[in-house]
Amino acid sequence: METIWDKPCMYTPSLITLDLCNLESQVRILEQEGLEMLHVDILDGHFSPSMPLGLETVRQLRDKTDLAFDCHVMVTEQDYFVDELLDIGVQQIVFHAETQPHIDGMLNRIHEKGVRAGVALKPATPLSTLEYVLEKCDTVLLMLINPGYAFVKGEKPVPYGDRKIRELKQMIRERDLNVKISLDGRISPEVVRKYGRDLADQFVIGSTCLKKGEEMVPSIREMMDLRKEILS
Repeated sequence: METIWDKPCMYTPSLITLDLCNLESQVRILEQEGLEMLHVDILDGHFSPSMPLGLETVRQLRDKTDLAFDCHVMVTEQDYFVDELLDIGVQQIVFHAETQPHIDGMLNRIHEKGVRAGVALKPATPLSTLEYVLEKCDTVLLMLINPGYAFVKGEKPVPYGDRKIRELKQMIRERDLNVKISLDGRISPEVVRKYGRDLADQFVIGSTCLKKGEEMVPSIREMMDLRKEILS
């Protein structure tokens, strides 16, 4: 039976790019337009210099929507945040290899609770970090910009991102694994068109794709039309 995680070219809208004063109504719009998951960035103001979203907000929102919560933990000390997310009842937790001394152990810890687990890599972190844990990952998230710097005007995906995406896909194919590739950071329609057919599985879409206010629905529909075009 196909789950949302098995569907190709899936969008996972970034929660922190929505109107944070009207989150419930914003999430209702995502639901009505056919989106099935929500990307929840958890930041601590240390590993990443911003901290726009609290755990209590995530907990309250969990009771108000059936969207799958795809959580991206960008923190220095991970244990507390992972335990809280597991208690909240999320569907996937991806944590950063750069601040996790026990990658294998954390993957086990999340899987033991019946939750999908994966590893996130900053742009310059090599794929060799995954050498012995790739088989345990449900998802690998590749950041195409540095975490927490989306607010910097002119910040663009790193030029070596293309090579990294293709090399990761090759690693997965060579090992015959069902590991999903998620791309995050200034994801544009062009990025989706380039990688959505057979290289990446999930795209974290934010301000580059989703407009605010009255333009939000049309921008979502444009992205959904692009997905249909790619998969046709």
